[in-house]
Amino acid sequence: MSPALTGRRKPAPPADPQTPAAQETEAIEEAGWVGGWSTGAQANSAALLRWIVWGLIALGPLLGALAYLSVPATSASSAPKAAPPTPTASGGQGAAGFASLFVAAYLSAGRGDEPKLAVYYPQAASMQLDGVSGRHRGEQLTVVRLRQTDTSVWAVTVAARVTGAQPSPAPSTQPGADPSQSADAVRYFQVPVATAPGAGGATAYIALALPAEVAAPERAKTPELVYGAMRPALPTDPRTQAVTSFLSAYLTKAGAELDRYLAPGTRLAAPSPAPYSGVAVDQFAVEGETGGEPVVSVPGDGTTLRLLVTLRATGQDGVRLPLTYALTLKARAGRWETASLDGAPALTSPTPAASGAPGSTPTPTA
Repeated sequence: MSPALTGRRKPAPPADPQTPAAQETEAIEEAGWVGGWSTGAQANSAALLRWIVWGLIALGPLLGALAYLSVPATSASSAPKAAPPTPTASGGQGAAGFASLFVAAYLSAGRGDEPKLAVYYPQAASMQLDGVSGRHRGEQLTVVRLRQTDTSVWAVTVAARVTGAQPSPAPSTQPGADPSQSADAVRYFQVPVATAPGAGGATAYIALALPAEVAAPERAKTPELVYGAMRPALPTDPRTQAVTSFLSAYLTKAGAELDRYLAPGTRLAAPSPAPYSGVAVDQFAVEGETGGEPVVSVPGDGTTLRLLVTLRATGQDGVRLPLTYALTLKARAGRWETASLDGAPALTSPTPAASGAPGSTPTPTA
């Protein structure tokens, strides 16, 4: 019987076992979409990115040059400037030499020598000097005081023995007159010297005024020494024997056999050629020694002792010259040996540094 006649429809084929999601993905892939992107759009985007990257690479140098040219030029005035060096105490030695030269020229200057002084003090060019040039002369010039009055100013006191000056009246005609004010006496001149940075890192100097004659520097009070009173150097004293043997080798033999009188580890160089032909030790003062009892023995090994020795050294011409030495002795094997030739006598207590010494803090004065 025909289906059309029976009125029944032919059953539909069985459905595909795939899930709706798989069917949807498949449908999308058939339409050309992957991960939400059209495969055609993805290819176009990748190509675009490649062109952008290559474009940036090609334009890199040009963009860098434009950035460099667009930066405004910095003016020279905006650059930080290094502060000029401040003159310090290191200029003191040069100021002392400059002042000595100025005083020497000043003392011998006379009419017509104004330009010579202007080298040190420019205002001297407009002065008019009296006297004959070279009539007076400064000899044995030496700096006896150096004081820093400001950051860049030094007050230099120069001592000079002035020759050619007219002798002063005899002291008998002037009661109370100072004999030191006679002809060729030592006189003192103070010079203010300013320092400033010079060419090539050097220091430049100039005098701020003409020299001013001043009084001699004050004499210091002798500090207390560690030694006792001077006592005669007895021949039986082991210390006399030790210092006599050492100083004889040191002064008369140009160091020959000197090592035999030195403590182990001590090294000394003697004057050469030997300046004297003989040595006689007269007295010595011993550290901390107050009694006058004779000494005939040597203490135990390692004991040290400081002495101040006075002697007479006979020169090659037969003239005896007094000398003083500060020595340190050290006991070893029953005898004294010289441990050091000290630079100065030892003080009982250290002295404070002089306020006007080079390198000290400047103290401006009125």
